[in-house]
Amino acid sequence: MKAALGFSWLTLALVVVSASLATAEERPSKPAREFVDIPARGTIRFETSQAEDAVPEHFRLQPHEFEFETRFLQSGGKFRLLRLTYPSPVITEIAENNTVHAEYFQPAGAGPFPACVVLHILGGDFVLAETVAAHLARQGIAALFVKMPYYGPRRRKDSSKRMISEDPRETVAGMTQAVLDIRRATTWLAAQKEVDPERLGITGISLGGIMSALAATGEPRLKNVAVVLGGGNFAELVWSNETQRAARFREKWTAAGGTRESFGDVVGKVDPAAYGHLLKGRRVLMVAAKNDEIIPPASATALWESIGREPELVWLDAGHYSAIKYLPRELVRLDMFFNAKAP
Repeated sequence: MKAALGFSWLTLALVVVSASLATAEERPSKPAREFVDIPARGTIRFETSQAEDAVPEHFRLQPHEFEFETRFLQSGGKFRLLRLTYPSPVITEIAENNTVHAEYFQPAGAGPFPACVVLHILGGDFVLAETVAAHLARQGIAALFVKMPYYGPRRRKDSSKRMISEDPRETVAGMTQAVLDIRRATTWLAAQKEVDPERLGITGISLGGIMSALAATGEPRLKNVAVVLGGGNFAELVWSNETQRAARFREKWTAAGGTRESFGDVVGKVDPAAYGHLLKGRRVLMVAAKNDEIIPPASATALWESIGREPELVWLDAGHYSAIKYLPRELVRLDMFFNAKAP
């Protein structure tokens, strides 16, 4: 059943993104639209502000410069697609993982456009994230889809290394690297001439939603945050989970000398609910599923409460996978959210 639902997600996503990426030649003839020029390579300066003092220590970066490269991929009626690569601030033993790969969906015109980082799901099926990014770009929102650590071209074929691992310490390291990668992505996005640096945001679905909330706590410039099917308070959820897999994990953790408290201390470093107070005062949208079997409603509620119950919280009458039926409507909700100006 899950496989069928997953296929439905991909099927619908493929239809949407294929329509979005149709070339100008396939559309009725219209005057050519111009795009702001983006160099094939360059250097970006990462700067901090006074807000850096509030950033969790393991998400902080010192002012520095980093190089980037771009390559044109495809042009559509309302946006064009470019590939972006830049070095990760974190150096790992997997060389492929040390280069961040992203896709920039650049709207046609001079702007200034609101902009958004887009993150993918746990399974690494990039089509869904590309669908979101393409839709946003068609609505005049510059969208940068970022591939997180150990995904896609960042994964070595002969390595079992993953961002989300059964070893919680490896998971903390992977998610921390993802936040730091996203901080550089935000800097690159803010530096584009067509982008309004005061209207930067982030969004993602499932794992992408969790990471959107977490990355925003580590990057003060992300003022607009849309969390779809995400949540927090994972240490408690895992420890109280009644599945055999969770029971085996607890046995392994305690056999190695760990406790419930020590597990919470480790996982808490990358739990967005632990830092929800840092999102207070920002524009935050949360979309959750009433019957979510992957990210339980209690997890979404925990994140919402950690942000002082400030975010708009939309409940879908669905589970994690059956939420597919709401995708077209939620894409519209997202573009309206990011296009809206702060009061």
